[in-house]
Amino acid sequence: MSELTAEVVDYVKDHKLDILLDSEVTPVKKSIYESVDPKVVAPKSPEWDDLVRLHKIIRSRRVTTVLEFGCGYSTLIFADAIEKNRQDFGDFVTANLRRSNAFEVHSVDDMAKYIKIAKNRLPKNLKSSVKFTKADVLMTTFAGRICTEYSNLPNICPDFIYLDAPSQDSAKGEISGISTRHPDRLPMSCDLLKIEHFLLPGTIILVDGRTANARFLRSNLQRNWLYQHDVLNDAHVFELIEAPLGRYNKAQIEFCLGKNWFDSAKIS
Repeated sequence: MSELTAEVVDYVKDHKLDILLDSEVTPVKKSIYESVDPKVVAPKSPEWDDLVRLHKIIRSRRVTTVLEFGCGYSTLIFADAIEKNRQDFGDFVTANLRRSNAFEVHSVDDMAKYIKIAKNRLPKNLKSSVKFTKADVLMTTFAGRICTEYSNLPNICPDFIYLDAPSQDSAKGEISGISTRHPDRLPMSCDLLKIEHFLLPGTIILVDGRTANARFLRSNLQRNWLYQHDVLNDAHVFELIEAPLGRYNKAQIEFCLGKNWFDSAKIS
């Protein structure tokens, strides 16, 4: 258990995230088996350093549409940040960008009880911006490699994707006798690989922990992704660095990331 930095605590207080989550700003202590033990079913305490990072990204990058795998406190944090983006930029986005699901958070989870908890956390003013998809997790293969997939995904085009699910114990079925339902197995989802070619240049993916899954993605993604591993925070970030697909995508990139993104990313 590490102490929270003053920067994290100040951000939480400045943006009233502790009031939003109705939780004290304290660090979280985990057991080494907590994330792989199916008997651990109680909602975990907020991990404030992770939540602050998510809120900052949504706000600083002017994200319009979030896709998250695994609902939780992150769902509420995304909803708050997206609503603030709507208040600040809603008129501009409506008039200038082609975003059919603007200022929406789409959360995919296989566990109905966690979806219910996440729904109940949402205050009235944020409920309409969050859409939940209940989907089973299945053992499958991608390019001959054993992995998992959700049975259903929302039909959206996100500009930010957060991968923090599924639980390795959730997967149904086996492939050649192999399943992730073992404490020594690792999460290994392929959902993002299946929709990669629908994603727009400028899209960012954040994988929370799940290093083996992040390496699986990195080995199989086919487009020009900039990859960074934040070892200190155990996070993996993928950014799709490509020339825009057209004027609407270009306008979105300039709105979210600024005109100098093309130069810094070495894109003309």
